[in-house]
Order: sequence, then C-alpha cells, then structure tokens
Amino acid sequence: MDLTKISSPSFLKDLNKKQLEALAKDIRAFLIEKCAATGGHLGPNLGVVELTIALHKAFNSPKDKFLWDVGHQAYVHKILTGRADQFDTLRQFKGLCGFPKLVESDHDMWETGHSSTSLSAAMGMAAARDIKGDKNFVVPIIGDGALTGGMALEALNHIGHEKTHMITILNDNEMSIAPNVGALHDVLGRLRTAKEYSRAKEDLESLMLKIPVVGDKLASTAERVKDSLKYLVVSGVFFEEMGFKYLGPIDGHDFEALEKTLEYAKKVKGPVLVHVLTKKGKGYKPAEDDTVGTWHGTGPYKIETGAFVKSATKGPAWSSLVSESVRKCMAEDKRIVTITPAMPVGSKLEGIQRDFPNRFFDVGIAEQHATTMAAGLATQHMKPFLSIYSTFLQRAYDQVLHDIARPKLNVFIGIDRAGLVGADGETHQGVFDISFLRHIPNIVLMMPKDENEGQHMVKTAFEYNDGPIALRYPRGNGYGVEMDAELKALPIGSWEVLREGNEAVILTFGTTIPMAMEAADVLAQQGIQVRVVNARFIKPMDENMLHEIMKAGLPILTIEESMLQGGFGSAVLEFAFDHKYRNSTIERIGIPDEFIEHGDVDQLLAEINVTAEEAVKRIEQLVPKNSQVGFNKV
Repeated sequence: MDLTKISSPSFLKDLNKKQLEALAKDIRAFLIEKCAATGGHLGPNLGVVELTIALHKAFNSPKDKFLWDVGHQAYVHKILTGRADQFDTLRQFKGLCGFPKLVESDHDMWETGHSSTSLSAAMGMAAARDIKGDKNFVVPIIGDGALTGGMALEALNHIGHEKTHMITILNDNEMSIAPNVGALHDVLGRLRTAKEYSRAKEDLESLMLKIPVVGDKLASTAERVKDSLKYLVVSGVFFEEMGFKYLGPIDGHDFEALEKTLEYAKKVKGPVLVHVLTKKGKGYKPAEDDTVGTWHGTGPYKIETGAFVKSATKGPAWSSLVSESVRKCMAEDKRIVTITPAMPVGSKLEGIQRDFPNRFFDVGIAEQHATTMAAGLATQHMKPFLSIYSTFLQRAYDQVLHDIARPKLNVFIGIDRAGLVGADGETHQGVFDISFLRHIPNIVLMMPKDENEGQHMVKTAFEYNDGPIALRYPRGNGYGVEMDAELKALPIGSWEVLREGNEAVILTFGTTIPMAMEAADVLAQQGIQVRVVNARFIKPMDENMLHEIMKAGLPILTIEESMLQGGFGSAVLEFAFDHKYRNSTIERIGIPDEFIEHGDVDQLLAEINVTAEEAVKRIEQLVPKNSQVGFNKV
C-alpha cells in the first residue's frame, strides 16, 4: 500500500484482518526505511503498529481524542493521519516533528516530549467534554515506564475518584528507554502472567448465573468470593483498587483481541484501563533484540546490518566523559552515590552501575523523587551525584530550590544535554536551566570549555562542601583535547582569559567558545583586538575580572547557548547596574524569547543569529573608530 496516499484514518473501518495485517507490514517496512535515513524513535514505534491501527479503527479521530505519552511512539499515528509523505523530513530543520504537534494536524491533541502527562491532560479534556455535554471518547495511551511518574499516579487517583468516563491504554513493553524499575513495574509483571485470573473469574460468574437467586446474601457472598479469587490469583490488582475497570492483559499485536477488547471498553461507563502487551522493536531484529534501550531513539543506520552510521568525532561523548570521571572519583571516595531518573543509558552510566551497584540508583521516571533522594543522602554526609537531562531537571525545580539549595546541602547535579539538542526539538532543548537555577541562592553553576576542563570540574564538584553545585555539559562529543592524568579542583568563580585583546571583550562559556574565538580571529584581521574570556563559572561570576573590564571601559559582548532572559548576559548586566558602571556598553547574543524547534544545531543557531558572523557584526558596532579606551597595551 502506498502510505503517502493516506489522508485520514477513516479507510480503516472497511479493512478485514488480512488487510490490516498487510497494512501493519507495510508500515513497519516504511518506518525501518525512513528512520534509517533520518534517525528517530524506531523501537517504540515498531512496537505500537497494530495497537495504533486498532485504535484508529475503533475510534473516530479527531472527534475522539488520542493523547500519546511520551509522544515518541506517535509515528504510526502520523502516518495514518496523512503525514507519511513528510517522513523524509522527520526531525529535520523545518520538517516533520518527532512528537505530536498541534499545528501539524487536528489529530494531534496533546503535545508532549516529557512523560507521564497524558492522564492529567486527558482528565482535563474529559471534564471539558462532560461540562459541555459532548459525546466523545478520550483515550490516553501511556507506557509502563511513564506510569511510574508522579503525575501519572496523581491523575490515576483523581480519575478513579471522580469515576470519569475515559479509556486508558496501558502500552506495556516492559521498557521505557532503559529497562523499567520499581514496585509498580513488578505489579505489571504479575498482571502479565495472570491471564488465568480473568478466565477463572468469567467461569465463576457463569456458574453463579445458573444458581437460583436466593437474595442479597448470596449476591454479596459471590462478590466476596470474586474478590478473594482476585487477590489469590493476582497479588496486586492495583488499577481496580484505584477505581478502574481493568481489561487485560491482551496481545497488542493481535487485531482480533484488540478489536474485541476496545469495543467492550467503549461500552463501559466510568474509567477503564486496557492493559496491552507489545514488543518494542517488533519486526526489525536488531531492535527486537535490544535489552538496554539502544534502539529507543537512534541516528541513521544501515538497514541490512543494524550498524549505526557514525559521524566523524574527535573526542569522547560528553556524557561518557562526565560519567567516567565520576566513576574514577567513586573508586576513591565511598561516600559518592549516583542517582538517575531512568537515564542510565542516555547518560552513559553503565560503568558506574556495573562497578558500584550498591551506590547506583535508577529510580525510574521520577525526577522529583530523584532530586529529593539526593538531598536525603546529603544530610547523611554522603556525596550524591544526580545525573539528569537539562530538560528533565525542569520537572524538579521545586526540589532543587526547597530541598537542596535552601538547606544548603552538598548535592552535585550533572546537567546533561545542556544547550540545544537538535532533532528532539523544543520539548528537549536544554536552554532554560541557567535562567531557572541562577536566581536560586547558595548554588554554583559551571560549564567547561572542553573535556579536559570538564573532568576537572567533576573533581571540583566533589571537593566543594558549601552547598549544591551543578555542571552543565552538552549533547554530542568533545574536541579530542589532551587529557590531564590527574584531576584537580578549580577555584570556584574563577574565569580564564583565552585570548588577549584591548578594544573589546567577549564573555562566553561552553559550546560557544569556538564561536567567540573564530569571531576574534576575523576581527583581528580587521585590526580590532578582542579579549576572549572563558566565563566557566556562570554563578558565582569572576567579579574581580568584571571590575577590571568595566573600569577599563571596554565594550562587552556576552554569548550563550541559553535563554537571554535571566541568563548569563543578564547576570553581567545586573553586575554593571549594581556596581554603578553606568557607561558600560554591554551587548548579548543568545536564545531569544521563543521556543526553538527541531533541526541540526548549527542550522538552529544560524536561524536565531547565534553565530560568529553575528559576533563580528556586534563588535564592529561596539568598537568606535580610533578608540582610545581599553586595557594598557604591554
């Protein structure tokens, strides 16, 4: 079938089982081919092919509302709603988004790149429906990994209490990105093997129907017998206790089972949970065999072998560099403990997990819990390292402020994927953490210029004993610089001059340092000498150096791959104002007041004028002809 000819999912209504299976086969081949070229979340989408087809056959989108949680498994949904012809641009600059997107289609009801939000949003949509008197289904699709998130449990509690009419699809593939952890995961494991419960309960009900009615006493006794059977066979029927009608588990790749169960679910009043078992990566052997999450989200690959197409890199991955530095420190200090919210693979923590299993905790998709757990460890004089993506740290803001910074606890926060992340787009861009951390008292915030300085900053963090300290590091790889054999601590708040100049100053850090150095080279050819400073400590800043620069009357340009509002440049402006440097000329380059969509990082930076060319232009405007201000020339 030519999938690019699909304009809406209505054609599914007339397809028989054989035709549905052929369609599923075509979709899998299509996904494998397209993701090989663009990369993407292949494993999750191969696992939900039959489920997505069955949902669109049973319901009427967009009247009926589908909410995909996390959203990375919505590729099949996009194909069935008329977007297959855009898959060559998937996750590319100005192309098809890798997550549901309201502006892309009326069928995309909920935007999400973070997990565990679908049930709360679905509750809102169902409440709106009931208030308005509309008649439609609200269908959140949530994974077993996302179900461990606190928001999901809060929503389950509320939905069950209100008895809200809603059909929740629990897509259970036993994994999120890495293998799932936790007691709730164990509950689902027991449910997966408890098919005999449903069968026995049906047999019991059938038997009781044949007994003549003898009053309420028998009826209540029958209910108690059924309840006893439930607890005997299934040790924790969690969802029924939460107020949901539980259906399943069913084979998520069996069209007949899916159709039968969904039709029954549509007739039930109140909250229903359909437990669907799927195989992540189904239909592509390398993805099917993945047990650690390698095929959750990938770059381009070779279809025949499953080998990933490696881009040319010089240095180690930043995540690997930081985790390896932490591992070395853990070997020397038994107080160091590593915590991650479901990112042992993404943050390259497997070596720590292997070497120090008793001091490594993957808490699942539970960022708030991970953060306050780190605070609890710190109260007992341990040295917790919290490894967390910048975009997920947003979810633990209150815990950082209230539980870590306020009592001034020594927690080391490793902020992975800081800065623009590219293909995952606006839900994952790590550009907000400076703005929401910098104003918190007691916190230290730093970012290295290269991997060698990065390893020293890990050492700095573990030796720091005066409150929380955070290390930002980007996605991707380092530069391949020479690495010092011995780790050393850096003076807190110290900056470094990378290039001397006496006519203007560029203050920058991390990934934008090469940009600043390139601009300085171009300006030098024009006779403008610019001092480039590695402002590696974003908080506290090097106030001695700032006083020196501002007293000299040097124009300043700040460059950052983060939000301008509340960012590093704002801190420099605040310093000038607070110390009454009224004549200081300060320009800023950074992320403007908007969300940055998906695409190659260099393309995104060019789009928002965070470039060496823009830096040259700004300095040219800042430095007057025949300027007499500046540092004394040596």
